[in-house]
Amino acid sequence: MSINNRLSSTYSQASSPQKSEKYVLKNKRRYRRYNWLFLLSALIPVVAVGGFNIIIDPYDVFNTPNFFGINHSKPRKENNDRLYKATDIIRIKPVTVLMGSSRTKKALASNHGTLENHQRAYNLGLNGINAYELRRYLQHAIANQKDLDLVIIGLDFFMFNKFRENSVNFSEHRLEKEHIFSEDFINVSFSLDATLASMETIVNSNKNQLDNSGYRVNRLLKFKGAINNAFERNFGMYKLSIQFLGELKIIVDLCQQNQIKLISYISPSHATQWEVIRISGEWSTFEEWKRQVVKIIPVFNFSGYNSITTEPIHNDMENYRDNSHYTPKVGNLILNRLLSYKEEEVPQDFGILINSENIESHLTKIRQDQEIWVKNNPDEVKLVKEIKQKYDASLIEKN
Repeated sequence: MSINNRLSSTYSQASSPQKSEKYVLKNKRRYRRYNWLFLLSALIPVVAVGGFNIIIDPYDVFNTPNFFGINHSKPRKENNDRLYKATDIIRIKPVTVLMGSSRTKKALASNHGTLENHQRAYNLGLNGINAYELRRYLQHAIANQKDLDLVIIGLDFFMFNKFRENSVNFSEHRLEKEHIFSEDFINVSFSLDATLASMETIVNSNKNQLDNSGYRVNRLLKFKGAINNAFERNFGMYKLSIQFLGELKIIVDLCQQNQIKLISYISPSHATQWEVIRISGEWSTFEEWKRQVVKIIPVFNFSGYNSITTEPIHNDMENYRDNSHYTPKVGNLILNRLLSYKEEEVPQDFGILINSENIESHLTKIRQDQEIWVKNNPDEVKLVKEIKQKYDASLIEKN
């Protein structure tokens, strides 16, 4: 082999490792760039979806601004109150909470004049709540506000039904935390359900606003639906729960331990709601529930037959949305009575403080008032009976 050939071979052998290293490095950079592009292509849509849902905020969890025509109407919010109200407590840290069922939720105003000296106030009413959920949300409020000062609780008979299970939307994991639960954050930001809810929010908000000035509510139809619901969900099957009464005792103890003023009241549903209880055969249980409640805490009783609850059913009712839910006007009267504010505006027969000493005479008075109301309102009594008969017939068909 010539000298030139040998030199060429030697050079080739020496340069091969260098070329190989350069090739490997080049490939590594190519693969790294490819991986980054792949990750970005996967991540960008996810981030975009999350940002979209946070901006639209269909459940009102992130407190983003509501713009008329874009996200002001949120149809999915109402049935997710256990979610957004838990996060509201974390954010607002109220010193006053108004608690109870949808009756409290729909009618008691946290900015009412009675609460001027008790701000920040927040309405923590929850749809279809039971006594256990009530206690857990109170603990959540205490965990987020050590200076919680006033708790007002609306008590309802159905909340103490042994068969009243926790809502499907109730979650232990989101309570007593000072930040949104990670699983909740993921669900309301990145899930398909949240995205569909955001789209529904936009569509609903973008609808042309109809002129409802001439629209009249068919109040009788609303009453019929609510009465049927009362038979189906509340009093078709009822057993007074010792456990739920125990939850009320825990609530009283929690407030005492944390130096929180606690005021409780029994909601003023319409007289036809009491007729539902009577016809269901649960009137004696209803009375026993009141006896057990006043053993635990004195309570303002707005139930029974008074100038508010006996309002005749007609389309222009001022006191009731349906037989179960009273209006904000009535809610204002309740707060007036509870906090001794402008009591001259409250009917004298509306809101009687009952305790272990006067409970029996009070129950006797209600029974007497009931006899008078039943005698004087045959059409409303007939309405409840007819709905009960249809409910019973539907049970027979199912079986």
